[in-house]
Amino acid sequence: MIVLENVSKRFGTGVFGLTDVTFTVEKGEFAFLVGPTGSGKTTILRMLIRESMPTQGSIVINNWDIVKLPGNKVPELRKRIGVIFQDLKLLPDRTIIENVSLPLELSGVKSKDALKRVEEVLDQVGILEHSNKFPVQLSGGERQRAAIARALILSPEILLADEPTGDLDDATAWEIVDLLKEINLSGTTIIMATHNIEIVKKINTRVIELNKGALVNDKGHKKKEEKKEHQEEKNEAKSKEKESSTVKASEEQGGKEEKVSSAQSSGESKKDITDDFEEALKE
Repeated sequence: MIVLENVSKRFGTGVFGLTDVTFTVEKGEFAFLVGPTGSGKTTILRMLIRESMPTQGSIVINNWDIVKLPGNKVPELRKRIGVIFQDLKLLPDRTIIENVSLPLELSGVKSKDALKRVEEVLDQVGILEHSNKFPVQLSGGERQRAAIARALILSPEILLADEPTGDLDDATAWEIVDLLKEINLSGTTIIMATHNIEIVKKINTRVIELNKGALVNDKGHKKKEEKKEHQEEKNEAKSKEKESSTVKASEEQGGKEEKVSSAQSSGESKKDITDDFEEALKE
């Protein structure tokens, strides 16, 4: 779970990159982070890996308080969060297999185990056959897949994607989004910053919208939707209960009136019989 509460970011120039932003992303969610250039999308992603710190407010990731986290714990945090950078950050002088295996090398994983894991991930993203090529030898979509593979190599709980379809044609962009959706279905929480409104419109998922550093819209939050549905169900149940009570009261009132009418008829009938008996005696 990712929780931002009243987060603001003021840069050295005095300009606010974020102002009082609050939202929660549940475990396993796929959330789009949208807004125009300068709205604060990248600032949020940078703060989630503690590359930047908020000026005020709190950020909690799976019970890790980012603001209070000791510096020596930051590498451990970053192992749990995969990042697809906007500029990819692939090393041009290394092959794809070397680029993707780099996080494993830095983590001290043995070469044999690292190679097996790299092949698994490259196969998952569909570029295993390009493993010995250099980034310059790949298409834009293939380089993007390589960046995704590197972000997945340590099996992160969370994947942050900063404009992963920005420089791609429509067909390739959809391939990348479909790949991210598959990764999400395996249980990985994904936050994707994007300008591609067409993709956002066509995929029915969470949309967190920023503008000038402020949160202006939050559509599709699971908890909010569940709460809304629950409230609607409660209101419907109350309405039915009220209607049932009204009908019951009406029926009871009708029953009472019928009993009174019956009693009155019975009284009148008895009176008639008495009068007839008295008349007979007089005769």
